[in-house]
Amino acid sequence: MSRDFPALEPETASAATARIWTVSALCRAISDTLDARFNPVRVTGELSGFVQAASGHCYFSLKDDSGQMRCAMFKRAAGGLDFQPRDGQRVEVSGRLGVYEARGELQLVVERMVLAGEGTLFEQFLRLKAKLDAEGLFDPARKRPIPTHVRGIGLVTSLGAAALHDVVSALARRVPHIPVVLSPAAVQGAGAAGELCTALNALYTLAQPNANAKPTADKNVPVIDVILLVRGGGAMEDLWSFNDEQLARMVLASPVPVIVGVGHETDFTIADFVADLRAPTPTAAAEFCANTQQDWLDAVDQMQDRMRSSVTRMLDRHSQRLDMAAVRIGKPSGVVSGLRHRLDSAHQRLGSAFSRDLEQRRHRVQTAELRLGLLDPTLVLSRGYAWLTDARGVALTRVSQLHSGQPVGAQLADGSAELTVQSVRDI
Repeated sequence: MSRDFPALEPETASAATARIWTVSALCRAISDTLDARFNPVRVTGELSGFVQAASGHCYFSLKDDSGQMRCAMFKRAAGGLDFQPRDGQRVEVSGRLGVYEARGELQLVVERMVLAGEGTLFEQFLRLKAKLDAEGLFDPARKRPIPTHVRGIGLVTSLGAAALHDVVSALARRVPHIPVVLSPAAVQGAGAAGELCTALNALYTLAQPNANAKPTADKNVPVIDVILLVRGGGAMEDLWSFNDEQLARMVLASPVPVIVGVGHETDFTIADFVADLRAPTPTAAAEFCANTQQDWLDAVDQMQDRMRSSVTRMLDRHSQRLDMAAVRIGKPSGVVSGLRHRLDSAHQRLGSAFSRDLEQRRHRVQTAELRLGLLDPTLVLSRGYAWLTDARGVALTRVSQLHSGQPVGAQLADGSAELTVQSVRDI
């Protein structure tokens, strides 16, 4: 018996002589006894009621078919976890038994936790991951983008999987216009990896990465542009078929992009690393594979708005040009009126110009008439002069043209006379 516990007297000992404990002292004594006899301990069981407080401490129970134990894992130890604990997982923990004095409850303070049986599987996972990574199967440069326009979606999962319902529901909600081809396969257990490879290969015959390729012979079978490989969550051994090397190489050989959605956000498989896109959940895989119908309808609405705005702007520009042309051309009646006004103005200008020219010409004639009048010989004759001509009618203006006895005609202002030259003398 532990030295922390005093020896009890035989049953004959009276209650009056028994030691009286305080609650806290008894809890400490029991805790010391557990520590001395059992600690450290390793326990395996199923997680139940797992919660992580804001402080980072984790609280849960470990249970089996007939019992359970309260556990606590403080922040320091929880920081070393390489997986996300979830209810239902079978784990192996190591730590120290004790008594939580505030409640007087037996408690296991966990220092380390791993998935039960994970050691061997995890080592295999790491070796295969390193091998395929060295071969370049995980190279981001070879990963293909998910096509914008998807004509058909291929789906590989189990007919009995909850993931099938989740994915189909998400696709029906988001992209009801895109046909889905299901190629069923087991997603867990012996032979599951082989079935997954066969299911993928069946979809590859429908996959046509070239958008201009001829359609399939059967018009009822759509062309596949993207493939979803999905299953729900589980322990590492449940997801092990997705860590198969043959499956990884089959995913790599896909003629179209492959989206893998296996387990929960914290679950990783070899297929995730090989896939063109890794989705955290099966539902997320369905959301990543294509733009929603509403997205396309919104895009059509936006294009319609842009086209309407463009046509409106074009009509406005042409209307403005038409208005400007109308201003320049005017109405036909306006054109005729304008031409008539121009004709009237020209007629007025022409009349004014003709009147001025006629007046000027009349004035010039009058002036010439006046000048000619001044040159009229009759005017000179009226002043006492006479116009002398010889017998031939030649004007006689000099004495040298005369001789005695010469007949001369004289034109006077009011008539003429016949004269004979009597004598001639010079001045």
